[in-house]
Amino acid sequence: MEHETLGQIFIITVLSSNLVLAMFLGLCPFLGVSGKLETAVPMGIATSFVMLVASLCSYALNELLTHFDLEFLRLIAYIAVIASAVQLVEMFMKKFSPALFRALGIFLPLITTNCAVLGIALFQTARGYDLAQSVAFSLGGGVGFSLALILMAGVRERLNLSNLPSVMHGTALSLMLAGLLSLAFMGFGGIGVAR
Repeated sequence: MEHETLGQIFIITVLSSNLVLAMFLGLCPFLGVSGKLETAVPMGIATSFVMLVASLCSYALNELLTHFDLEFLRLIAYIAVIASAVQLVEMFMKKFSPALFRALGIFLPLITTNCAVLGIALFQTARGYDLAQSVAFSLGGGVGFSLALILMAGVRERLNLSNLPSVMHGTALSLMLAGLLSLAFMGFGGIGVAR
């Protein structure tokens, strides 16, 4: 993957290979926390931070495990790093923003099992990214995840003010919106591809 520049990796990960809207990873917080912008933005920031920490640590862990020929321990090592990063974010939020901590509820500890975070670590390893590429990939993944959450929250807040049939409320509406956003992001498919 040496032919991709850092900018290309970032833009592709944010738009055309968006973890939520193109790869369908991290759908639990995407659907659960995207009801209001006031919870979507902090959840996007927290998840982005965990993605960056997981990316940096998984790069270092991969180098260490490869050196000692222990590649079979990658998955469990990555999960341990992600769980530790989530605990750090959780303690920080509980201390400095208890209201936000309560608003995010169960979705904050669920970052530990968020497949988008684990996907960042596994994809960068599989693609053979170096440290700079891994950072660009994780930042792009975090920005893309946050973008998807914020877009969904904005649309859902607007639709809550609309007069819709009762059958269109709740989960049905959320899934239709997610599908439409996913279709819209398919339009970015050619961005970042060298011609």
